[in-house]
Amino acid sequence: MHGDILLIDQDEPRTYQEAVASLDSKKWLEAMRSEMDSMYENQVWTLVDPPEGVKPIGCKWVFKKKTDMDGNVQTYKGRLVAKGFRQIHGVDYDETFSPMDVKTAFLNGKPEEDVYMTQPEGFVDPKDAGKICKLQRSIYGLKQASQSWNLCFNDAIKEFGFIKKEEEPCVYKKVSGNTIIFLVLYVDDVLIMGNDIPTLQSIKTWLGSYFSMKDLGEATYILGVKIYRDRSRRLLGLSQGTYIDKVLKRFNMEESKRGFLPMRHGISISKEMCPSTPQERERMSKIPYASAIGSIMYAMLCTRPDVSYALSMTSRYQVDPGKGHWTTVKNILKYLRRTKDTFLIYGGEEELSVKGYTDASFQTDKDDSQSQSGFVFCLNGGAVSWKSSKQSTVADSTTEAEYIAASEAAKEAVWIKKFITELGVVPSISDAIEL
Repeated sequence: MHGDILLIDQDEPRTYQEAVASLDSKKWLEAMRSEMDSMYENQVWTLVDPPEGVKPIGCKWVFKKKTDMDGNVQTYKGRLVAKGFRQIHGVDYDETFSPMDVKTAFLNGKPEEDVYMTQPEGFVDPKDAGKICKLQRSIYGLKQASQSWNLCFNDAIKEFGFIKKEEEPCVYKKVSGNTIIFLVLYVDDVLIMGNDIPTLQSIKTWLGSYFSMKDLGEATYILGVKIYRDRSRRLLGLSQGTYIDKVLKRFNMEESKRGFLPMRHGISISKEMCPSTPQERERMSKIPYASAIGSIMYAMLCTRPDVSYALSMTSRYQVDPGKGHWTTVKNILKYLRRTKDTFLIYGGEEELSVKGYTDASFQTDKDDSQSQSGFVFCLNGGAVSWKSSKQSTVADSTTEAEYIAASEAAKEAVWIKKFITELGVVPSISDAIEL
C-alpha cells in the first residue's frame, strides 16, 4: 500500500531553479531564451511602474520535453505561463469560452482588459527591477487567452475562404470547384486534409506567412495519438501506445502483470469500500487516484472505448477512494499494459457507413440502484464515438433501462448525422443511421 505513490517525471523540471540545476540546464536555458525572444518579438508587454491599488499576477516557467511517436525527445520547451487563477472576473477578464502547431499561438491575441504581471524569473530587467509587465498581448495562463487566440485564428482563416462548421466550431471547410479542404484546430495544433496536394501546400504557406508555424509534414502523430496508414489496403489506424507507456511509468506500473480485462467479471464497487477510519483515509490521501483516472480518461476518450465502462465505474469515487477502488484502477492499468499497442482501424470503402450500437445494464450501481447506459458508433467498422455512463434516473425495469440508453444513443446519432451532413462529402448520410 505504501508503495502506491505517484512517480513524478524527474527529467522534467518543475521550477526555474530545478531547470538551471539539471543535467540538461543548457537545453532548458536555450528553450527559455527562445520563449523570451518570442515575447520581445511580439511586444507582449511593456514595463511600467505598478499602478496604485493594482496587485500584478505572477508567472512561472513550465517545462516539457516534446517527443515523437516513438517517445524520442525532439525539442525542449520552456513556456512562460501567467498565474491566471489570480485574475478577478470583471477586472482582469470577462469572457473565457473558446472551442479548443502554431508556435506561441496565444501571443496573437490581444486582451481587452488591463492585465499586469510580474517580470519572469531569471529574466528580470536589472535596470527596471521595480517595474511590472503591462500585457499588450495574451499569454498562456490568462483566463481569456484561449478565447483571444481563437477569435484571432477564426478571423484570419475566414479571409482565406474557410467556413466554420456549426456543429463543431473547431472544424473549418473550404470548397473550390472539385477541391475540398478541411482544417481542424485544437488549441494551437492544426490538422489539414483534402483531395488536392498543391492546394494543401498553398494553405500551409499562407498560414506560415500569417502565423509563426512549424510544418511537421505528413501527419503521423498528434496530441499523443499515433496515426498509421496502409495505403495499399486503404486502412488507417489510431493508437496511443507511447502515451500509455508514459502513464504506466508515472504510476509505477510499467513492470506490472498484464491484465486480461479492464474490469473482471462479477466485480462490483461501492461506497462500502471507502475508508472507514482516519488512518485508512490518511493512507489513501497519498494515493494519486484522481490523477490516474484523468490519465486513463484521455486514452479512453481518444482511442480506447474498451475501458469506458471500467473508468465510468471507478471515476465515481475520486472524492473518497478506498483500497478496493484503487485496486480496480490498477487493474485497468494492467489491462492497458497488455493492450497498449491496440489501435482503432478505419476502412477506406467508397461509401462511408455509420452504425450505432447501444445497451444497458440494469441497476448496476450498488449505492443507488441506478442503471448503466452505453453506446458506440462505428464508421466503416471503426469506432468514432462512444460513451458509458450512469443513468440519471432509476429505471424500474430492464426495458425502461434499455429505452433510456437508446434515447442517449439517438441524441448522439442526431449530432453525428448533422456533423457529417455539414461536411458534404458523404451522400449516403441522408439515409437513417442504423441503431
